[in-house]
Amino acid sequence: MFSFKTLRTALFVLLFSGVFFAVISQFTSIDVNIEDYYYDAQKHQFIWKNSWFAKQLMHTYVKDVIIVLALLLIIVVVVDIGKPISKISAWTRIRLRFVSVAAIVIPSFISSAKQLSVMHCPWDVERYGGAVPYLRLFDMMPAHIKAGHCFPAGHASTGLWLAAFCVFWLPYHPRKALLVFLAGLGVGFVLGWVQQMRGAHFLSHTLWSVWIASAIILLMLCVSQSFINRH
Repeated sequence: MFSFKTLRTALFVLLFSGVFFAVISQFTSIDVNIEDYYYDAQKHQFIWKNSWFAKQLMHTYVKDVIIVLALLLIIVVVVDIGKPISKISAWTRIRLRFVSVAAIVIPSFISSAKQLSVMHCPWDVERYGGAVPYLRLFDMMPAHIKAGHCFPAGHASTGLWLAAFCVFWLPYHPRKALLVFLAGLGVGFVLGWVQQMRGAHFLSHTLWSVWIASAIILLMLCVSQSFINRH
């Protein structure tokens, strides 16, 4: 699906972005700077928290539409596995399966990672009217405080799997594949940003969800390439 040179470049970008995200998560104040902007200190609340745009439209309706799309895709793939659909070519079939696996694995992995996380959401932090201290990525959680389970950003993962559609443009149109990949990540990032507006996540939470989704898709591409080479 791609050349060794492309794989090497992708791995370098993934490694570089991981280091960059780690640095800004631990050594900058960008997380609180953004949340400070959306938090009304006089009213002691995140103004966008219960707004129709952020809560109903972006957190509910848009999320539900993307989930329905994923379910329809998975149903088509499962039906095709049981009884091959004649209108689906072999080229399309393997790519539909790739995307459907991404639609399951990416949200599931990020959701599982959240359950292991000690970090809290902004609205739980003392700075924003909560009861727990603000902690950076590598800070230790005080023993008397319960885990927050708010890292990485789960809502963003609802849309991040869309980046896997890039596989439909590989290997013949790598630039278009890259644009589709970035567009898919962009959908997830926007969903994550709206959650930042609501006080539900810090920027670093969203960035690490983007990184995890990218790593999973790259790993899937490597496994697919290895399978193709063997067969």
